[in-house]
Amino acid sequence: MGPGWRAPSVALVGGSVALFGGLRRAALALPRPAAVRSRPGRVWRWGNLLVSFAHSVLAGLWALFSLWQSPELLSDIQDGYSVSGHLLVCFSSGYFIHDSLDIIFNHQSRSSWEYLVHHAMAISAFVSLIITGRFLVAAMLLLLVEVSNIFLTARMLLKMSNVPSPALYRANKYVNLVMYFAFRLAPQAYLTWYFLRHVEVQGQGAFLTANLLLLDAMILMYFSRLLRSDFCPSLRQGRDVDGEKFLID
Repeated sequence: MGPGWRAPSVALVGGSVALFGGLRRAALALPRPAAVRSRPGRVWRWGNLLVSFAHSVLAGLWALFSLWQSPELLSDIQDGYSVSGHLLVCFSSGYFIHDSLDIIFNHQSRSSWEYLVHHAMAISAFVSLIITGRFLVAAMLLLLVEVSNIFLTARMLLKMSNVPSPALYRANKYVNLVMYFAFRLAPQAYLTWYFLRHVEVQGQGAFLTANLLLLDAMILMYFSRLLRSDFCPSLRQGRDVDGEKFLID
């Protein structure tokens, strides 16, 4: 990818930030479940999660389709390139910037600091990809996680709304677990193995490897929380989560 792509990329990222800002305003206008309206601490999180859900659906299916359409990219993780993948990285970069600003401007930084750390890692990694044009396929593989996030975010929305159908929550719980393995743990494990085995630990390669290892730790921590909450409730540590972006209880 040549330098000529950089200016349009900035415009694409900015347009994505504006798009998610518009979705956030639209989410505020939607009716909310009584369980959300009755607890002010949940109002911000409900709207934020709706925007997160929209990003997961769009980015997850986009990443899946792009890799299905061009499977040859998987043979060149370091230097493979596709216009669709480049646009996807710009699109998701805009979401992560928007979500970070939403957290900060709504004074949720303290309770949602883990998300800010994750977003800072993602934004810095994606910016390096946009600038150099390398490791784009790795980003596409990582964004398969958004397929898993569709069901993870649905889980949180169902919990917050006190959905009257326990069967719906239970069904999503098991689908969520399968998707967590297939689209979060498996791509992450493969990329970690690939980077440690094939990528030189210097410059951009070292930076992305460090990001990947930190992300490994975060994903395993979230997975243990998910298992405790949904499958080992006796081990759960109860607490008020109204002000938190992560609904883990």
